[in-house]
Amino acid sequence: MSLGKEIIARSGSTCELCSATDDLKIYQVPPVKDDASGAAHICNTCLEQIEDAEKVNPNHWRCLNDSMWSEVPAVKVIAWRMLNQLRGEGWPQDLLDMMYLDEETAEWAKALEPDENAVIHLDSNGTKLEAGDTVVLIKDLPVKGTSMVAKRGVAVRRISLVHDNPEHIEGKVDGQRIVILTKFVKKSK
Repeated sequence: MSLGKEIIARSGSTCELCSATDDLKIYQVPPVKDDASGAAHICNTCLEQIEDAEKVNPNHWRCLNDSMWSEVPAVKVIAWRMLNQLRGEGWPQDLLDMMYLDEETAEWAKALEPDENAVIHLDSNGTKLEAGDTVVLIKDLPVKGTSMVAKRGVAVRRISLVHDNPEHIEGKVDGQRIVILTKFVKKSK
């Protein structure tokens, strides 16, 4: 039996999340696994809301009250991720408190989550900065310990991030390596 047929047979031709019977698709839960436990048979409504946070209708996901108890790891992972995404609604927290994931499934569910302890550097517009980016100074900045002033509009190429401080980056201005506050730069396209 093919993987697709196995998943369809397992689901009874219904959405494994909300029990809808129309417009069903096989959804591989990222990071993708190569067996039937890594995919779920879901409706287009669930799929659209999983893939686009702007389209999420919290009331649609009340169906997770039942589907979170599924024996299918992929369904449990989707349920856990959606409940976490909707946590601010109040009721999902109650379901999360009751939900059980074995260690392997819990690791899979958390695999795509950003590390909450990770230091994220944002420019003056709130755009995420990465090591190697080019930024432009938005203000004249006197450089401490020197008489140099880094002028507004100067491009700082190949920045490096200060790993323990989200407000500091490093870069070369006029051949001198300096620390720059992220609130005084904007990412260059």
